[in-house]
Amino acid sequence: MHFKNPADHEIRDILTSKKRIAVVGLSDNPMKTSYMVSSVMQDAGYEIIPVNPAVDEVLGVKAVKTLQEIEGHVDIVNVFRRSEYLLEVAKDAVSIGADVFWAQLGLANDEAYDYLKEHQTVSIMDKCIKIEYARLVR
Repeated sequence: MHFKNPADHEIRDILTSKKRIAVVGLSDNPMKTSYMVSSVMQDAGYEIIPVNPAVDEVLGVKAVKTLQEIEGHVDIVNVFRRSEYLLEVAKDAVSIGADVFWAQLGLANDEAYDYLKEHQTVSIMDKCIKIEYARLVR
């Protein structure tokens, strides 16, 4: 893997200024990591938008099937999909003009990283947004 994440101070700046998070692959199962992470971020004041074609609502918010269905600007696209799907999601994130693409802990894809870099979209991979929030902001 050759991706390079932003420095800690840049991640802190992202987490303090970007408050609208579209969560791709957000499950409505409270036992799933995506649910637990998103719940903590929602409780911390972030707006969570569930993106999952298999659910109607998560964390009290109506889910959308795709990123393109979201009205208004998306600050962060937080991804809970396997690494082989990251390029596809990266293309969708770029198409909606998201500021930041964030692949959760254990997820990385060099093709997606290169695509995002080529399209001047900030990319963070293999990091948990909840852990980084607790470590750098809270």
